[in-house]
Amino acid sequence: MTEIEIRNDRRNAARAIDLQHLRLAVIACDYGSFRRAAEVLSIKHTVLSRSIGQLEYLVGTLLFERSSGGIKPTLAGRAVLRIARLILEQVDTLVDTGISSGRGESGHLTIGFCTSISTGNLRATLGEFKRRLPQIELATMERSRLRLMTALRSGAVDVVVSPGHLLSKDAKAQTLWSERILIMLPQDHRLAGREIVYWTDLRNETILLSRYDPGRELEDLLVSKLMPHEDRPRIERHDVSRGIIKSLISMGMGLSLVMESDVGASFAGLVYRELQDGTGPSRLDFYAHWREDNENPALKRFLSLLAERYPSPPPDWFVSPLQIRGPWP
Repeated sequence: MTEIEIRNDRRNAARAIDLQHLRLAVIACDYGSFRRAAEVLSIKHTVLSRSIGQLEYLVGTLLFERSSGGIKPTLAGRAVLRIARLILEQVDTLVDTGISSGRGESGHLTIGFCTSISTGNLRATLGEFKRRLPQIELATMERSRLRLMTALRSGAVDVVVSPGHLLSKDAKAQTLWSERILIMLPQDHRLAGREIVYWTDLRNETILLSRYDPGRELEDLLVSKLMPHEDRPRIERHDVSRGIIKSLISMGMGLSLVMESDVGASFAGLVYRELQDGTGPSRLDFYAHWREDNENPALKRFLSLLAERYPSPPPDWFVSPLQIRGPWP
């Protein structure tokens, strides 16, 4: 027989082996008797014996030594049965994964954001989601909103959480929460001694803003609060992260506007004060954005959690817990 014919025979034998062959052999080994194993499985002794005989033929070796006292695996049989157990365990895992993924209890979810998660609602939501569904692999991506929306359209992220409503014909959106706008300033600044700072107090100040998000919303808000041009502070835009902005402020180079969720990332020498106008605190709304054609079950779980934590009149995207197979863990 040629080498090619031998390989073909082995390939054909491998195709002929099914999971039932492996399961019956493993159970027979565990009970040490074909007859006892057949009784436990409620099948005929001859059926089990014939299945194991077929497996021995296909693998080309005896798996068990037979005697009146029962069966005992041969040296080759121990090696084959060890692999059989591994295969069966992997198949069981495969089935469990399929079931839990279909219910949104496992799988992968990528969340994009352009805000701090040092404290606040986004941090709490991510923590709650991970606590409820620990089997879901949760990935995060911090980018500018332009890049996040590009990633959302391409499928690189499942959902984007950001301040401000991002208009896109490819995405759906839902209002989540709002956060107060704070002023960040050196602790020795003249305004640091106040509990509340008013927008009009910012005249003649220098405001440092990152070119990264949410700088644009904060600048628009500043302009809307101080309409006359002569009342507005000087605005400097820096192509650096929020962390670098904090360093510049600590050096006495200006003040900055931040979201409430930023206060968890403390920085030596800096303090936060609430910004108000005549009507009270100034706030900025946060939204979730996702593609309607994204059928990721884990995304549906995340949207359901958002609807639970931040209820509003049910929009057309709302996923009722009854529509999801299986309750929350």
